[in-house]
Amino acid sequence: MKFSEITVEDIKEYCNAYDEDTKNLTIILAASKGYIKSYTGRTVEDLDKYEEIAIASMILCNEMFENRMFSVENDKVNTVVQSILDMHSFNLL
Repeated sequence: MKFSEITVEDIKEYCNAYDEDTKNLTIILAASKGYIKSYTGRTVEDLDKYEEIAIASMILCNEMFENRMFSVENDKVNTVVQSILDMHSFNLL
């Protein structure tokens, strides 16, 4: 699956959120895609070349769906997502 092809229905299935309002999942998907584009410094067309970016986006969506309240318990980022995005990031110093 390409990054640009991820739909709200894909996220609904991945998150087991079949009864969830589509509006919330649309916002979560847009936020995930925006985060990935900002983190990597790449365009959607560039990101479509790497299938692992789609799963990183879906993982982020699931994290956002499951953790909808703001709290800080630790400063750790999901290591799978971070390593996938780091492989394709132009923004690393």
